[in-house]
Amino acid sequence: MADNVTTKQKELFGHPIGLYVLFFTEMWERFSFYGMKALLIYYLVKYHLFDVDHGNLLVGSYAAMVYATPVIGGYLADKYLGFRKAVIFGGILLVLGHLGMVFEGNQAQILDGVLQQDNQALQIFYFSLSLIIVGVGFLKANISSIVGELYDKNDIRKDSAFTIFYMGINLGSFLATLICGWLGETYGWGYGFGAAGIGMVLGLLTFIFGRKFLNDKGEPPSLELLNEKHFGLKKEWIIYIMSLLSLFVIQFIVQRHEWVEKILTLSLVASLIFIILNVIKLDTVSRGRLIALTILSLFSIIFWALFEQAYTSLNLFASVTDCNILGIQLKPTQFLSFNAFFIFTIGPIFAWLWVKLGKYNPNTVVKFALALIFVGLGFGVLVFGANSTADGMKVAGIWLLLCYLLHTIGELCLSPVGLSAVTKLAPTKIVGFMMGFWFLATAFSEYIAGVLANIANIETSNGEITDTTQAISQYTVLFDKLFWVGLICGIILLLASPLIKKLMHGIK
Repeated sequence: MADNVTTKQKELFGHPIGLYVLFFTEMWERFSFYGMKALLIYYLVKYHLFDVDHGNLLVGSYAAMVYATPVIGGYLADKYLGFRKAVIFGGILLVLGHLGMVFEGNQAQILDGVLQQDNQALQIFYFSLSLIIVGVGFLKANISSIVGELYDKNDIRKDSAFTIFYMGINLGSFLATLICGWLGETYGWGYGFGAAGIGMVLGLLTFIFGRKFLNDKGEPPSLELLNEKHFGLKKEWIIYIMSLLSLFVIQFIVQRHEWVEKILTLSLVASLIFIILNVIKLDTVSRGRLIALTILSLFSIIFWALFEQAYTSLNLFASVTDCNILGIQLKPTQFLSFNAFFIFTIGPIFAWLWVKLGKYNPNTVVKFALALIFVGLGFGVLVFGANSTADGMKVAGIWLLLCYLLHTIGELCLSPVGLSAVTKLAPTKIVGFMMGFWFLATAFSEYIAGVLANIANIETSNGEITDTTQAISQYTVLFDKLFWVGLICGIILLLASPLIKKLMHGIK
């Protein structure tokens, strides 16, 4: 018993050791996730010869479902499994999914004007995506919720803790986009996807062997309820079996973009109805906070729809960009590493700043407004750079680098702060659900991001962009629109911040 008490009291750099267990678990999980995602659009366009529009929509549909499933995983953890069991089950599915991505099959060809694809390999690919989608559903919202449980509701270290946790996410992303991107484009897609799978194995092992430092957080809310039997099976195993059966449904849906759109819309509406029903039953303070959290979640849709161009339009835009930065020749996918690099280099500054500002620390609503403005300005920089480029020349890489810098500043103003806001503003009984709703809003934005990317209308031949000048012109049209969307929405939220702040009843 004495040893257990000692473990619970241990801290490192002013935070519980459990935070760092979650840091490294999430770092490796994000290594696997972003390593695969960085390669995805190029893999579809260059290996399976999808047209860019189809590739953008598939990436958008996949990413949308990845962020939609945590609303279910969060609910099941809240009600039955607890956060710890959900994270372990999700981690196992993720390992299997990423390893399944290693199988490439035969490269697509165009014979006599007809596209010939390896349909068996594609179905294995879609099933692997479904494993990842369900796995993230169980892991993503719930590991973030454990971070929140390590601290009291009004602990001033909470924003700082989520920023540190977010640095772990982006350290994984940084390593993944450099290593997996380079392996995939240099030696073959299977090598890149395989490296991502190894990352997920390391993440799962980190969580299993480090759970003793979590201070018994994330355990099932009721073992009696979880062990309750139906049809001769414990409820826990029914949840696992139904989740495995859902893989085949998701494999079918992820290939059909219109189904994804309808399901996301229905899920968002159903979630809003659930929130309204809870709002009616709450006291004045809790009601106001839940309304404020819902408004912020909905504005986050706009931010992420713009920010997530990184894996579609911005990722492909890198192929018409001069990838030589300070004498170092990068692969187009490796440009994605700048976002993560800026996160963990300037992330500590933001973590320090939020605490140092004390009572002058901008409230969450103002931070969200600034995030929208910065993401818009990032596209404004690209428009300026593209318009400064001579016909037939590639856009200087410095403009794309500056875009990622501005987007990263916006991300630091919104994402870790948003995760913290969920744990502070959501009623205790539905924290997991509201964390899931946060990711559902992100899911909706992922799908919108894929649709927006197709405004550029890029033409390819055998997976390669045929006309650099025309492609740059098309991307400029898209980026100009996104610049104004971010700027205008950020100003609107800034003007509304005093009213939303009142709804938060003292929570910053």
